Amino acid sequence: MDAKDILGLPKTAFPGNQERKSRTPKEPQRKPDGVSREVYALTGGVLPPLMPNLEPLHLKKRPIVGKEKITWQWLPFTSSARTDNLQLYHWVRVVNGVPPTGDYAFAKYNKSVEVLKYTDEEYEKHLTDNAWSKEETDKLFELCERFDLRFVVVADRFPSDRSVEELKSRYYSVTRKLLIARAASPDDVANHPLVKEQFNAKHETERKRALSAVLSQTKQQERKDSEAIKYILYLLDWQADEVELQVQSEVGSGEKATEAGEDASPVTASTDAPPVVSDTSSIPANLRALKVYLRTNALDQMLQAVSSASGRTNIHIEQMIQDLSVNLKPKVPTKAVCAEHLELRKEILTLINLQKQMQKVTEATGTGSRERPQSEAPATPKRSNRDVDRAFVPDAVGKRDQKRKAPGRFEPPPSPPQSKRPRKYKASD
Repeated sequence: MDAKDILGLPKTAFPGNQERKSRTPKEPQRKPDGVSREVYALTGGVLPPLMPNLEPLHLKKRPIVGKEKITWQWLPFTSSARTDNLQLYHWVRVVNGVPPTGDYAFAKYNKSVEVLKYTDEEYEKHLTDNAWSKEETDKLFELCERFDLRFVVVADRFPSDRSVEELKSRYYSVTRKLLIARAASPDDVANHPLVKEQFNAKHETERKRALSAVLSQTKQQERKDSEAIKYILYLLDWQADEVELQVQSEVGSGEKATEAGEDASPVTASTDAPPVVSDTSSIPANLRALKVYLRTNALDQMLQAVSSASGRTNIHIEQMIQDLSVNLKPKVPTKAVCAEHLELRKEILTLINLQKQMQKVTEATGTGSRERPQSEAPATPKRSNRDVDRAFVPDAVGKRDQKRKAPGRFEPPPSPPQSKRPRKYKASD
């Protein structure tokens, strides 16, 4: 048996009409001159080109330029930003011999500041100042309009010896008074920057002095300043930790006093005054030391101080607040709202403590009334739980006993726990 028998093929040969197609003989390739035989055998006769062959279709086509003729010419121009009509020259792109028209392209970037001007009547009525004369004020506004409020240049060109801060203060004060005097009502110019923010010459002088002092520091002085700042921050952190420990100790002593009051006898506790809750509406000491703090942070610490008595009590307080449809934390924590919220928590805590005391008094009263008739009855022997009469219940068959057991297997019933046999000791014991 051969493969043809397994595949069920006839043993006759293939018909003669299926002849193999003749292959065209390859033309022998001649080794080019200058190439060694080994290199030619490795490359298979196909040598890599020295330069990549690019098809013309992949090349970028040359843009079709119409009949435009572009030239560059040296032409004169004037700018609307200048008031003297000065004529200058520059190179201009000219298309088909037609030069461009219009204003200078960079004239739109010329932005000038509008400086207010005043009359003699307005000056005498609103702008008089003992430290400034009218001639100095006129010269100041002239230079400000000429140099676009570049006060460093104005101070350099100003005839008298005036500082930059003095020039700024005089200019802004005069402009502010003019805006208010010319407005129909003060509300019309209330949102103007010069009216809303008044220039402070002393603050500007102090700012420049501090900036020059910082910029003139050496590396050693900067290092000393950084070390001093780190030490101050360390002292603040240590002080905050000490205050927090002190607050925790006070809260812990308050918790112990509360627990002692709860463990006292109910009759004695009922005669005492209701528990007093410490006033936590005041700001904590660790926050007072910071001077600047968020009211929400203060509220969180106050709530922690109020609710630090017990975890269950805190949960009970929050549940009662939710039952009253009140937020656990105020949405707008102002001083008045925080005080009312803390007062509500204190009242709820007082109510919970009173409920606890009433429950203890009630339990103590009920226990005494139940024990009184037993004490008057004659003494009878106490009966243990084993001697209590119980109804006869046959031995219930457990789930394990209900299983089908193998034939011939016998298990004795379990002996009662009262009749346990004594342990047999071995000879080795």
